[in-house]
Amino acid sequence: MHSPLNGRLVVAISSRALFDFEAENRVFEQGDDRAYMQLQLQRLDEPAAPGVAFSLVHKLLRFNDAQAQRVEVVILSRNDPVSGMRVFRSAKHYGLPIQRGVFTRGAPPWRYLRPLRANLFLSANLEDVRAALQAGFPAAQVYPHAPRASDAHPHEVRIAFDGDAVLFSDEAERVYQTEGLDAFQAHESAKATQPLPGGPFKPLLQALHRLQQEGTEAMRIRTALVTARSAPAHERAIRTLMDWRIEVDEALFLGGLPKGEFLREFEPDFFFDDQTRHVHSAAEHVPAGHVAAGVAGS
Repeated sequence: MHSPLNGRLVVAISSRALFDFEAENRVFEQGDDRAYMQLQLQRLDEPAAPGVAFSLVHKLLRFNDAQAQRVEVVILSRNDPVSGMRVFRSAKHYGLPIQRGVFTRGAPPWRYLRPLRANLFLSANLEDVRAALQAGFPAAQVYPHAPRASDAHPHEVRIAFDGDAVLFSDEAERVYQTEGLDAFQAHESAKATQPLPGGPFKPLLQALHRLQQEGTEAMRIRTALVTARSAPAHERAIRTLMDWRIEVDEALFLGGLPKGEFLREFEPDFFFDDQTRHVHSAAEHVPAGHVAAGVAGS
């Protein structure tokens, strides 16, 4: 069946990922959703401040022009419909052309990812993220208190990915977790020419690659692989991307060094990793999300 969303990169995003609703969320978490609804209604004409994924969304939407609508952003939220009015008004205030939204008043919203044909789901709710990943959708739990993205690259969407259990499967990570570093290095050296199976974020990387190929004069995409791998395990990662016919702009093989300071220099609009310790390190410097998948991340 034809859908207007066919062929577009579709980002489904929760209200708290796009806007700073942390003060309001504290009321919501007290269990009184009517008090939360009333607070949002009182603040209806007060635009919410940008949230941790605002820069990513804002830049991706700039791939749309008079010739083509290449990106669709849909609000997918546990908010109630009344509170949804403030979300749409805040989007309009910042010039974000977001027209579609799903508001479930506390019910799990991830089940709507399939009809949306979503390429990415960003939410502060870990339960929803895990369910989305299990259903086969790239998804990450955002860290709302992470710093906002730098304004230094207005014409580039910068996205950084971990490798194992994010872009790639957790096949090699399982060897590391059960047998240690030496066994991991030996395993990856022996299989250097055998591409790794795809991980949960391979479909997003493919969608971004297609978007980059279509291209616009106004925007481009810059990607980075930021991994704890080091030589000789680097080769299998590079060869896997070659087999997929996907190029990344930068590859950082850090051999276990903390990722945060390196990401600070790359200045991504968002970083995705399966291990919370790496996400915590990153979130000291850049917007980051936890991919709750794989042997080390779930």
